[in-house]
Amino acid sequence: MTNDTRHDAIFVGGPRNGALLTADDTPVVEVRMDSLVHRYVKTTKEREREGRSYAVYNYDGVIDPDGALPGVETPQLRDGPVTDG
Repeated sequence: MTNDTRHDAIFVGGPRNGALLTADDTPVVEVRMDSLVHRYVKTTKEREREGRSYAVYNYDGVIDPDGALPGVETPQLRDGPVTDG
């Protein structure tokens, strides 16, 4: 059992599932991992763990801070001309 009282929230889902954090009621938490940004959004739910209650931050997905992910859109062409076709 942990005696750490600094943590007030828990990540649910995504690569940080189950990790505790100090969120201080922040509505969105972004975590940089492997040059990507993983986003977690605060919910109205709470989760019990080791006798303490933690605010739940659900995984919202991943974004590439440089633009599109490979295979979805070519970042180099994103700002190029638009053609019909």
